Amino acid sequence: MRKRGKTENKKKLRRQARAKAFAEGTTSAQTAPTATDEPEPIRFCMMAKPIGPACNLRCHYCFYLEKDALLEPGDHRMSEEVLEAYVRKYIASQLAGGTVEFHWQGGEPTLIGLDFYRKAVEFQRRYANGKRFTNTIQTNGTLLDEEWCNFLAKGKWMVGLSLDGPKDVHDTYRLDTRGEGSFDGVMRGLEVLKRHRVEFNVLASVTPASTARPLEVYDFFKEAGVKFVQFMPIVERLPDRAAEELGLQLAVGVRSGEAVQTVRMTPWSVETEAYGEFLCRIFDEWVRNDVGSFAVMNFEWALANYMGRPAGVCQWMPKCGRSPIIEYNGDVYACDHYMYPEYRLGNVLTDDLQEMMESPKQCRFGEAKLDALPKYCRQCPVGPACWGECPKRRFCHTPDGEAGLNYLCAGYRRFFEHAAPHFHVMAKLVQAGQPASKIMESEIMVIPQASPAGRGIPFHENEDRVSEGR
Repeated sequence: MRKRGKTENKKKLRRQARAKAFAEGTTSAQTAPTATDEPEPIRFCMMAKPIGPACNLRCHYCFYLEKDALLEPGDHRMSEEVLEAYVRKYIASQLAGGTVEFHWQGGEPTLIGLDFYRKAVEFQRRYANGKRFTNTIQTNGTLLDEEWCNFLAKGKWMVGLSLDGPKDVHDTYRLDTRGEGSFDGVMRGLEVLKRHRVEFNVLASVTPASTARPLEVYDFFKEAGVKFVQFMPIVERLPDRAAEELGLQLAVGVRSGEAVQTVRMTPWSVETEAYGEFLCRIFDEWVRNDVGSFAVMNFEWALANYMGRPAGVCQWMPKCGRSPIIEYNGDVYACDHYMYPEYRLGNVLTDDLQEMMESPKQCRFGEAKLDALPKYCRQCPVGPACWGECPKRRFCHTPDGEAGLNYLCAGYRRFFEHAAPHFHVMAKLVQAGQPASKIMESEIMVIPQASPAGRGIPFHENEDRVSEGR
């Protein structure tokens, strides 16, 4: 009993230290360097845009299609020269002994054709230098056919498929160039992927068309044979002055801590409370029936944060700036959501990738996510669950008027407080060497304990009570 008491006391002290670090704007991972420390290369994961923003669809909510206005006129296809430099320098920038992850996105990256990716793999093999590499491609799926899927299956590529839900939900905003829905084409692509046993997951954008029907959307994915899904809330503002000056139709991403006086949302943006309820409804179904058999990445990331582990996604980490993009012409930008002139870091043909990532400009960009976190967030009982989420969405004000509150704050707080008691049980199961899916067994009872906000559990305290019947 004495040993158990000491262990629990140590855990409590660690939780208190994390809470203190969060409130003070530091993280437990931050330590003072010593004189003998050698600087490690910055670990980062780059996303390539080989076709720029070009796409065969015209989804209403796409934030990247309009970036064409910021690029030089003409063909936006990545040249072999840029491709070779990118692959060579990217592999060289990654740590020895690790896996180099290549991510291809757009626009619609399949538009550039299969020969481009065959050449990319040729370069990867040439410059691997003993390192392993993987490839992931995010696609709308409408151009996938037998030849494509033969290539993807043989190379063990991971495919991210953009699919929002049932036909009427998906076709509300995901239209082609003729203004017609793209659902049927996406489903044809999905069937080809399954037939060739290509590993895939689904990226589902959440809009007002889906928030009113959470379980219908969820059941659709399960019935379609999907095993992994990520729900991405659509949050876009109508153009501000900065956007108009750049010739854009959507507001530019805010700088961390920037005060936005007027907020005008697009009609396809989710309402924060509706998004929170959407997650809660799906979570309740998932935690009762599907843990371990159906992966909802939003829940996986939240559980990781609850357990004090890296969430695995930049928006729910204390800092960002480790997910740059490279455009078709070799230009490198701080982030997919900040592809604007002021966030350009350099060009892969003339500059070193590691030096770009270590530049004061990029370091300031990444650190600002934590540094500009409002006091309201630092005092929030579930603050360490989201870390203020993506800076792009921090255009609201806190109740006391401080700038920098995330638009989705209320929805996230609703979800995290709702899910925390269940996460507590799952964390205990994992720590005991048992699968988290054991939570679905009827003998495990979750007893919520009220947080300072009135429900749920503070993510930095986790003092829930668990009763295990026999």
